[in-house]
Amino acid sequence: MSERSNIKDVSALAGVSVKTVSRVLNGHRYVSGDTKERVEKAMRDLDFRPSVAARILAGTKSGQIALIYDNHSPYYMNQIQMGCWEGCNQAGMRLLAQPVDVTDAAVGDQVRGLVTETHVDGIILSSPVTDCVAVLQALEGMDIPFVRISPGTNHAMTSSVFMDDAQAADDMTTYLINKGHRRIGFVRGHPNHMASEERLFGYRRALDRAGIAFEPALVAPGEFDFDSGVAAAHRFLKSAPRPTAIFASNDDMAAGILSVAHDMGLDVPGDLSVAGFDDTTLARMVWPQLTTIHQPTRELARAATQLLLDGVHLTHRRLPHDLVERASVAAINPDFLS
Repeated sequence: MSERSNIKDVSALAGVSVKTVSRVLNGHRYVSGDTKERVEKAMRDLDFRPSVAARILAGTKSGQIALIYDNHSPYYMNQIQMGCWEGCNQAGMRLLAQPVDVTDAAVGDQVRGLVTETHVDGIILSSPVTDCVAVLQALEGMDIPFVRISPGTNHAMTSSVFMDDAQAADDMTTYLINKGHRRIGFVRGHPNHMASEERLFGYRRALDRAGIAFEPALVAPGEFDFDSGVAAAHRFLKSAPRPTAIFASNDDMAAGILSVAHDMGLDVPGDLSVAGFDDTTLARMVWPQLTTIHQPTRELARAATQLLLDGVHLTHRRLPHDLVERASVAAINPDFLS
C-alpha cells in the first residue's frame, strides 16, 4: 500500500472515528477488544506507520515535543536534553524543555497548562517525573502520547526506555569487593527517584552474595547533588573505622566525596577509593578521574524521542551499561588494615 496512508485512511477502513484510532495507538484502556482488532488490522492492511503527527486530533500541529524533568544534576540533564534534541532535530521537530517540582501539589495542573498552552505533539518524561502520579494522571486524561525514561512503576502504562540500575550497582559493588574492599560506604540517591532504591538493592545484593554483612551505618542519604556528597563524606570519613571505599549513586555526589577527602589530606585512591554512577562529563573533570558506571543517558533520551516520534505501541527498551575504570579506585592498601 502507499506509504502516504494516514490516520484518516485507517479510521475509514476500520469503520471507526479518528479519535478511536488515536486511542488504540495510545493503548487507551477504554477500547473494546473487537474495535482494537479492527483498527490494528486496518493499520496492517494499509502498512500504516503511526507518528506523533498522525495522532494529532485537534488544534494546530506545533511541530514540537516537550521534555518534562525534575533533576538536581546539571550534568545528567545536559545529556538528557542533548539526546532528546538530537532525536527531534533529525525529525525536524522542536524541543521544549520544562522543569517541574514533583513535590508541588499543583504539578498536575502545571503539566495540563503546558500541554494546553503550547499544543505540543507529545511528551517525554525524565525521572523522577516518570513516576509522579499527578503528572501521569494529567497526561493520561489529556490523551496525549508520552514516553518515559527509566520508570520504576506502572510499566504497562506507556512505552519506556531504561537501564538495569540494580545490576549496575551490583556490578560496581562487586568490582570494589574484588579489589579487596569490605567496608564499602554507599550514598543513596534522591528519595523521589525510583532508581535510588534499585541502586541500593544492587549494592546490598552484591554484599550478600560475597558474604559481607550489610551495615546500615555504611549507607548515607543523598540528593544527587554535590552538597549531599560532601555531607556523606563527612559522616563516613569521621567515623571509626572508616570505609576503605565509598560508592556514590551519582557522579555529583562522588565529586563531593573527593573534595572532602582532599581537604582531609587523604590520598585517593591510596587511602580511599571513590566510585560514582552515570559517567557524566564531571567524572572526567575531577581529580582523580572517577571510576563510574556509564549510564547511556544520551542514548536513553534519544531512544525515548524516537519511540515517541515513531508512535510505537507499548514498547520497553533496555539499554546496556558499562563499568568505566579510571584512577579513583585501587586495590585496598594492606597497611590500612594493619
